[in-house]
Amino acid sequence: MAQTTKTSNLNKNQELSIQVSLSGLSFCILHKGSNTITYIKYITFVNKVNPIELLDKLKHAFNSEEVLNDTFNGVNVIHVNDLSSLVPKPLFNEDYLADYLKFNSKILKSDFLSFDDIAINDSVNVYVPFVNLNNFIYDQYGSFTYKHFSTVLIENILTLEKNAVDTKVYAHIGKDHFEIVIVNKGELLIYNTFEYTTKEDFIYYLLFTSEQLQLNPETLHLVFLGDINKDSELYDVSFKYIRNVGFGNRYDSYNYVNQPKTNYSDFTLIKSF
Repeated sequence: MAQTTKTSNLNKNQELSIQVSLSGLSFCILHKGSNTITYIKYITFVNKVNPIELLDKLKHAFNSEEVLNDTFNGVNVIHVNDLSSLVPKPLFNEDYLADYLKFNSKILKSDFLSFDDIAINDSVNVYVPFVNLNNFIYDQYGSFTYKHFSTVLIENILTLEKNAVDTKVYAHIGKDHFEIVIVNKGELLIYNTFEYTTKEDFIYYLLFTSEQLQLNPETLHLVFLGDINKDSELYDVSFKYIRNVGFGNRYDSYNYVNQPKTNYSDFTLIKSF
């Protein structure tokens, strides 16, 4: 987790989370005094954008959503991309951030690299944040923290699974990508992210990953999070190949002015508080 150092005039009663990706933006405000989520906003792009266009989209959101120009006692930014890599803490050296990424991600020499500590499983998540968005948010709010999307996802799933005695395959569904987090008896076996356009893409990646870990579709437990429901073709195709398919739960205790779509959607956005 990284944190800026600039100070600002802060409202001690509310906190803001912003999730940024090349496919869209999400915003969430928590009023801490009443433990109430007072605002959730999604902006989905028709087509994927580049980081420069993403900054323009974020600026437009700030110009059109007056509530974002308030002051907050905490601002959390979640970066969603596939430019990340998990490193066991005993093997981590901050001098070699690029080396951890270059074998499975396409990075540039000019890319700014960051990392999050994941204490719950003694690992470090090395990644490329959208540094232009960080600079803009810094100008707006001053002090804020940021993490990679996978850090929030892994931390919270491992917390939910810390006393489990079985194996679960979590699939977090987005518009054009999904993440797989496989946990056995509370221990992380694998994390990966895949782009997909069809249900066939999705089930191929899901079954292939499970096969690599020698998991039996007849006995594994698939848990969906994110933007999916029983009417989804992804759910239908999963149910054809996997016996145990269900949906997760955020298990949060917030009140809501407007309820999220489901109790397993907006998982990382809400769990970032």
